Amino acid sequence: MSGKKKNILFITSDQQHWHTLGINNPQVKTPNLDRLAKMGTNFTRAYTVNPTCTPTRCSWLTGTMPSQHGAYSLGTKLMEDVHVIGDDLLKAGARSALVGKAHFQPLVSTEEYPSLEAYPVMQDLEFWKNYNDRFYGFDKVDLARNHTHEAHVGQHYAIWLEEQGCKNWRDYFVAPTGTKPDSWGVWDIPEEYHYDNWIAQRTNSYLEDYAKNGDQFYLWASFFDPHPQYLVPKPWADMYDPADIDVPAMLEGEHDKNPPHFKMTQEDKPDFSAWKEEEGHHMHGFGSHKHDRQTMAEQIAIYYGMISMMDHYIGKILDKLDELGLTEDTLVCFTTDHGHFYGHHGLNAKGAFHYEDMIKVPLIASLPGVIPAGKESANLQSLLDLAPTFLSFAGIDIPRCMTGQDRRPEWSGENQKPRKSIIVENRHQPTTLFLKTLVTDRYKMTVYYEREYGEIFDLQEDPGEYNNLWDSPEHKELKTELMQELIFAQMELEPLPMPRIGPA
Repeated sequence: MSGKKKNILFITSDQQHWHTLGINNPQVKTPNLDRLAKMGTNFTRAYTVNPTCTPTRCSWLTGTMPSQHGAYSLGTKLMEDVHVIGDDLLKAGARSALVGKAHFQPLVSTEEYPSLEAYPVMQDLEFWKNYNDRFYGFDKVDLARNHTHEAHVGQHYAIWLEEQGCKNWRDYFVAPTGTKPDSWGVWDIPEEYHYDNWIAQRTNSYLEDYAKNGDQFYLWASFFDPHPQYLVPKPWADMYDPADIDVPAMLEGEHDKNPPHFKMTQEDKPDFSAWKEEEGHHMHGFGSHKHDRQTMAEQIAIYYGMISMMDHYIGKILDKLDELGLTEDTLVCFTTDHGHFYGHHGLNAKGAFHYEDMIKVPLIASLPGVIPAGKESANLQSLLDLAPTFLSFAGIDIPRCMTGQDRRPEWSGENQKPRKSIIVENRHQPTTLFLKTLVTDRYKMTVYYEREYGEIFDLQEDPGEYNNLWDSPEHKELKTELMQELIFAQMELEPLPMPRIGPA
C-alpha cells in the first residue's frame, strides 16, 4: 500500500441474504455490486456479529462485540460515551459523514435513556434542520429511520422530500405517519422521492465536497433495503417474474432434532409465551412462519427488485467516485447487517435461528492496486473487524479498546493468518433467547443459556444445515472440542485497553 492515507467509502444494505448478488446468483441482477466485486475481493464466508440491526451497526462503530459495547439487542441504545471510530477519525484530522439509516438508538425514549431516533423528535423537522452536533462521532449526518412503508419517517429524509416539492410525503407511508394501507407489492412513491435516490444524492454531495477540499474521509452510505416490508416502485416491481424464481423450502422432518422453537414456527398459532420475559418486549420471528409457495415467490420477486433498485443507486455513487478521481485512493466496502429468510427452512424474515441464511452476509472490498481484483476468498471474516480494518487502511492508529482484528494485510493479499473462528451473539430475551454461535472452517455450534438443547452442523458434509448433530452419540467428542473452541474464541475477545508496561 502506498504511503498516502486512504479514504473509506462504506456502503451497506439492511437484511440482505448473502445469496442475492448477481456474482453468485444469476436470478438476481446487481451489475454495480458485481462491478465492485470484479474491482476487488468477494469474501464468501463473512459473518455478522448479531442477526439484528442495532447490535451489529454499533459494532461497526466501535469495533467491539454487542456484549462489550452494550447495545446488545433491538430496543437498546449505544451510550454516547462509548468510544467510536469517529473519535479516531477526528483525532487524525479526517472528515466523516453518515447518510441514511443509523438505528443506534431505539424508537422509544425515556428520561434515563433518551433517543433521537424516537417519537416525537424523529418527526420534529425544525429540530433536524438545525441539528449540527456530532452524532456518534460523525461530523455530519443525514438521517432517516424508516423502511418502505413504515410509520417512522422523518429526520433529514422528510426535510429533503419537502425541499423536492413532495409536501404530501405522509401519503406514501402507513398510519399514524401517513395514510397508505399496510401492504406489499408495487409502491406508489415516485422513484425521484425514493430514499435510494436521496441516499445517493447526499452521498455524492459529500464526495464532491471532500474532493474539492482535498479531505481524507470516512463516508457511510447506509441503505434501508431490502428490509421488509416488500415494497418497491415500478419498473423495479415488475423486473422479476415470480414464475421464474427458485423458492427455498423446508425438508420434511428437518426440525425434529432442532430446539423446540424451530418446529413451533410451522404451527398455525404457536404459543411462545414461555420465552417471553418482562424486559424482553417484542420477540422478532417468534410466531407462525407458515406460508404458501406462490405468495413467497411474489414477495421474493419484490425483494429482488428492491435489491436491483438499490444496486442502481449504488452505481451512481461508484460513478461519482470515478468522476471525481477518488477511486484509486478509496477503500470501498459493501456489506449488510444480517441475513434474511425467504422460505429457507420454512422461515420468513428474521429471528433467533442461526442458519447461514441469517448470520452469513455478503462482503466485498475494493481498493485498486492494493486489494486483489476479481478474487474470491473463502477465509472466515467477521464484521467485528471492520472498524479496525478501516482505520488501518486510513493509516490511523487502532485504539486498544477495539476487540476486532485488523484484516488489512489479509485483504491486501499479504500473508496474514486467517481467522480460526467467529462468534455470533444474540440476546433477544434476557435469558430465554440468549445464544451464542461458534463458526469454524467446517463446523457451526449454537449454545443456548441454561438450556440442554443446541445445534451442531457440519457445513462441509451438510451445507444445507438439515442434520443437527447436537444429540448424536457419535459426535460427543466433537461437541466437547467445539465447546473448548468456543471458550478460546471468547477469551480472545477480551479487551486489553493498555499494554502491560511493567512487572508490577
